[in-house]
Amino acid sequence: MTTSILEKKTMQLSQTALNISPSGIRKFFDIIAQMPDCISLGVGEPDFVTPKKIIDAGIQALQNGKTQYTSNFGMLELRQAISAYLEKRFSVTFHPENEIIITFGVSEALDLALRAIINPGDEIIVPEPSYVSYHPNIQLLYGVPVPVITTMENEFQLKASDVERVITQKTKAILLNSPNNPTGAVIPWEELEKIAKLAKQHGFFVITDEIYSELIYDQAPRSIASITDIQDQIIFLNGFSKSYAMTGWRIGYVCANKEAIEIMMKIHQYTALCAPILGQIAAIEALKNAEEDKKRMVDEYLRRRNLITRRFNEIGLQCHAPGGAFYVFPNISSTGLSPEVFAERLLFEKKVAVVPGNVFGITNYQNVRAAYATNYDKIKIAMDLIEQFVGDLR
Repeated sequence: MTTSILEKKTMQLSQTALNISPSGIRKFFDIIAQMPDCISLGVGEPDFVTPKKIIDAGIQALQNGKTQYTSNFGMLELRQAISAYLEKRFSVTFHPENEIIITFGVSEALDLALRAIINPGDEIIVPEPSYVSYHPNIQLLYGVPVPVITTMENEFQLKASDVERVITQKTKAILLNSPNNPTGAVIPWEELEKIAKLAKQHGFFVITDEIYSELIYDQAPRSIASITDIQDQIIFLNGFSKSYAMTGWRIGYVCANKEAIEIMMKIHQYTALCAPILGQIAAIEALKNAEEDKKRMVDEYLRRRNLITRRFNEIGLQCHAPGGAFYVFPNISSTGLSPEVFAERLLFEKKVAVVPGNVFGITNYQNVRAAYATNYDKIKIAMDLIEQFVGDLR
């Protein structure tokens, strides 16, 4: 039996990469792109345009000829501004000279963090539901993602006692995301303190993805990184995409102890070189002068959260009010449909896009994710259409 040319090429490709499932979100985004009249509650991207003063800073930099590479670490002025921000916001100290790298968004920051610590077979604890890239990024490095299930009954808040049950001698790190994508859940401070004690006791890293840390509604933001007992075990990820509506600028950062940063810098030098200079200059402006713009957006997200949470519950789809981010995660089991069928039928029958909850990890959640990062009036229309859709099923 002969082997086709295509089969021969496939045999030469990475088996690890071939075994990684494509993003479950991307399938819906591709359909949405062909439906211009669709109301999307699917995309986790602010509908706001980047604040004008930030845009103007980028334009001015371009006009001034700022088109060169920067240091591999990123502009020192930006690293200094980030260091000052973290000290003021979270009482966390990372030295700008050798403990911060500016990255291509938080996606690269996460990749650097995982590559710097994972050896084949190492286990990374991942609370679920989780952002769609966490499991694949770990698996691509021959690491083993170990899920910790959170429940709707507990509003998807992580409990340290559940974390403790999955710790083994192979545990290398826990990957936290608070507020969480896709649930919007915020890990209670007392649980973060307990998780920090576990990290200290068992000697594993704490990777904390804080991309939504500015989008918190009912409490002051706090970070596990502020617990000094585990400072050397913290890898802190953040960026400008969500809080300043700067997704397309692709600026993030990773902070860690000097030794870990040196390892990440080796990888960053050979794979990315440096983050875009225009985005870095715009990020400096964001940190220095866009506090009011950020607050205005957060206030509007809160207004939208209250609307969408109330409407889902009125429709009969149980939905807790998230403590942060811009997602709700209503339970759709009462409809008798699987999350994927619910999302597909809603999209084609009512032209409203949500994301099935079972794409966020390996757990079969009977939920869908709806992002309220879209216009308030559009959310009202979308919820009316969802109510009609659910009513037609009953």
